[in-house]
Amino acid sequence: MRSIVVHGHYYQPPREDPWLEYVEVEPNAAPFHDWNQRIERECYRAVTAARLPGRGGLIARIENALEWTSFDFGPTLLDWMEREAPETYADVLAADRASRDRLGYGNAVGAPYHHVILPLTSRREKVAEVRWGIADFRRRFGRVPEGMWLPETAVDDETLDVLAEHGILFTILAPHQVDRRPAHGLPGRYRTGGGREIALFVYNGPLSHDVAFGLAIKDGVAWARRMLAGAGAEPSVAAVATDGETYGHHHRFGEMALARMLAEVRRAPAAELTNFAAVLARHGAAQRLGIAAPSSWSCVHGVGRWRSDCGCRVAPERGWHQRWRAPLRAAVEWLAGELHAFFEREAAGLLADPWEARDAYAESFGALGEPDPGFVRAHAGRALSDVEAVRAGELLELERNALRLFTSCAWFFDDVGGLEQLQILRYAARAIELTGPDAPRLETGFERRLAGAVSNDPTVGDARRMYLERARPRVPAPARVAGSYAAVRRVAPDRVSDRAYCYDVSDGGDRIGLTHRRTGRAAVFDVSVQRSGGARLSVTVAPVAGAGSVTLGAGDLLEREREAIAAALTVDVVARTLAPDAAERLGSGAATLAEVAEQSLLRAVRALVHDRSPQILAATFDLLDLFELRGWPVPFDVQTAFYRLRSSLPAENARALAPLALRLGLAEADEN
Repeated sequence: MRSIVVHGHYYQPPREDPWLEYVEVEPNAAPFHDWNQRIERECYRAVTAARLPGRGGLIARIENALEWTSFDFGPTLLDWMEREAPETYADVLAADRASRDRLGYGNAVGAPYHHVILPLTSRREKVAEVRWGIADFRRRFGRVPEGMWLPETAVDDETLDVLAEHGILFTILAPHQVDRRPAHGLPGRYRTGGGREIALFVYNGPLSHDVAFGLAIKDGVAWARRMLAGAGAEPSVAAVATDGETYGHHHRFGEMALARMLAEVRRAPAAELTNFAAVLARHGAAQRLGIAAPSSWSCVHGVGRWRSDCGCRVAPERGWHQRWRAPLRAAVEWLAGELHAFFEREAAGLLADPWEARDAYAESFGALGEPDPGFVRAHAGRALSDVEAVRAGELLELERNALRLFTSCAWFFDDVGGLEQLQILRYAARAIELTGPDAPRLETGFERRLAGAVSNDPTVGDARRMYLERARPRVPAPARVAGSYAAVRRVAPDRVSDRAYCYDVSDGGDRIGLTHRRTGRAAVFDVSVQRSGGARLSVTVAPVAGAGSVTLGAGDLLEREREAIAAALTVDVVARTLAPDAAERLGSGAATLAEVAEQSLLRAVRALVHDRSPQILAATFDLLDLFELRGWPVPFDVQTAFYRLRSSLPAENARALAPLALRLGLAEADEN
């Protein structure tokens, strides 16, 4: 009997804002909201509902391919799916249950919590990542994982020792990561320097490559033949491992090829679709193996890709250097060391064993990944006041962000100016903020080290500039949340909730209270919302305890509230400004809102030739407010019409239109 195992490693870089725990819009993922949503639609949802065509091209069957394949999902990705794609998330969990019913062992494999290159971390951080990954897996799948996929399959002896120490029975490696191929594809056995043993599965390198990058993914029937080829009298295993995003995202309709291959294999009399845990339970791991250490599946230089300009890159044709990798890593390692030392000092007076509490923290995460409010007191070294309990919670969150600093994606790609690097800089800013009085010193040291991470793109500059201009929030997150909540309550009250991002909200009219659900930190703000006659508004937010009020415009508000406000104000402006014929065209679908708004604005500007009454001017400004609200540029023809109108007027009348000219993007009338 040949055992067929197809493993998919499903993972996307985390994208949540660390102050809000919410992914804001990513324009380069259009037409989707963000890259998580885009890839979920193209891949994850498709894999859990893969189509098998029948006669005449009609759909013969729809099946969850994860029921028949081994898989791991990055815990941070599952965290997002649980909130934003609950049906797909439920299908992932159901696939594991179905495979347990069929095989006695589930298809799901665990993963370290953050996608960190473990050979580049200390043993203490390896333990944290593995413990967090096991805790997350247990919460979601209701069992302890038998195996664990290593990020980028990056491995060394200590990593395997930590896995074995925590009860992990196996991991999966590439052929070049072991000193010999196990006979017949069966698992081998590795003995660590610490005296522990763990099984190693080695996937078929050439076939996995052809699935990920070649023709195998184009023809499910031919792929199945290759999986079945070479079977003999001895038990054997044919294993393939690829990024899960191969199926539908990297290769459109790849999930259909996967489903066809699985169907063909199921029909083969001498083959069985199974998973690694079931194979290990049946055959054991007899052959001793050595490993290449440190090594990974995606860097021929070991793990150089995550610390140096080793030559590995996504698009070598660009000719970009990766000299930025080393200084970025050095800056992050320095900051992490400072954060860990700070945590140890401060938490020593609050938690019985600070590092044990940190490592156990993920075990308290419940629905949507939020910690149990009682966790801090359960791990306290003494009775804590409410203020002390909040501070202990903040210190644990500081450590969560310190762990997130090393997410591997920040070093994988070709330049320092990407979303992935910006994300770890945001984690850094959040962690530094949580240190409190130590923040200025840490920020100064971090910035100095970031300056050496220079982008290939002169418009980006370096990582220091990214940190200062893009990573640190211009307005503190609690003030933005309070202001956004008050604004949406004023303009779109049907969208108000007592939960906003990672805060609980208490509404006291002009006084808004927020409580951070992860730390318990509370803040109260006096908020005033001012709305002009059109679609413009401003929000003044002042902390009740402390100084420093801020004024927010519509563009400063948080995305969900901004969208709700834009929708409500658009309805209002459209009702007041569109002529009947424009409203009819909009309502019938003959024109889009942008089209009728442009036509209406052009009509209003042209009317100024003979009517510059307050009513016409107000309608013009209202329409310009609508353009600003929707993020649309001022139309070319509108600017042209206004310029020609103003040029035809006496100087005094032209100067009277200066505020309107400014909104349209025109200089003063007498400026050359």
